[in-house]
Amino acid sequence: MAKRNAPKRQIQRPSNPGSPLIRVEDLTFYYTDAAGAAPAVLDHLNLTLTEGSFTAILGRNGSGKSTLAKHCNGILLPSGGKVYVDGMDTADDNLLLDIRRQIGMVFQNPDNQIVASVVEEDVAFAPENLGVPSKEIRRRVDEALAAVGMSSFARHAPHLLSGGQKQRVAIAGVLAMQPRCIVLDEPTAMLDPAGRGEVLSTIRKLNREKGITVVLITHHMDEAAQADRLIVMHRGRIAKDGTPAEVFRDVEGLRAMGLEVPQPVALLDELRKAGVSVSREALNVEDCAIVLADLLRSGQTCSQ
Repeated sequence: MAKRNAPKRQIQRPSNPGSPLIRVEDLTFYYTDAAGAAPAVLDHLNLTLTEGSFTAILGRNGSGKSTLAKHCNGILLPSGGKVYVDGMDTADDNLLLDIRRQIGMVFQNPDNQIVASVVEEDVAFAPENLGVPSKEIRRRVDEALAAVGMSSFARHAPHLLSGGQKQRVAIAGVLAMQPRCIVLDEPTAMLDPAGRGEVLSTIRKLNREKGITVVLITHHMDEAAQADRLIVMHRGRIAKDGTPAEVFRDVEGLRAMGLEVPQPVALLDELRKAGVSVSREALNVEDCAIVLADLLRSGQTCSQ
């Protein structure tokens, strides 16, 4: 690949937060086999993701959420409809490299994304393949490792790291490409609770402090609750779309789709069914504890 000078810009907040970055228009996708086309995995989806946003996409296995993720940077191409990244059609081969510079992907297993025997060399891999000059690569690697809290591990061997640390290195490798958006396809599925916490903390920091657009594919309710926007996929369609508080209010509707809600939401829902007036906004343990403490102080009792 011929070397080209890359623009020297630091990871920073988007210049136009809130503007459309990814547009999905009437998207349909189906796999084919020897018998012909199978049922649609994605069924006429319409969706806009804005720059600087943090969106979680939730759904059961087979709901289409990972298939949608792979359309965001052209890993999969539509069977029907269109996907645009900053106005660029993902089906245009001539634009594919530019699209993948805009949208970085992080997958479930970090071992599948780590290719070098030293952390900093792994983070440098993608910029080197893009022909970025050596001095710029050094700056990007240092900046990316600092952004994910892994600077002190720069000279370590990746195979000696914990699962959460490996995933943070994988995220740093994507950051070194300086994308505007990171799509994470169930990045904590193989991690223990400590590793999950490390990765989620990193994701929130990148979104809130660096302004990077985040699309988080997950089946963990507590992870979905941390996003600003929550989309629920069901049978290839968007079943719900709103803030986590809005989506999780429909406890029974989610259960009908085979999904549960965060435990604090389930607890407060049971209290409401028993006639206790409690907030619908508590999504995590800390907020739930505050609601319960207020309830005890008020002396309110169940009506049944």
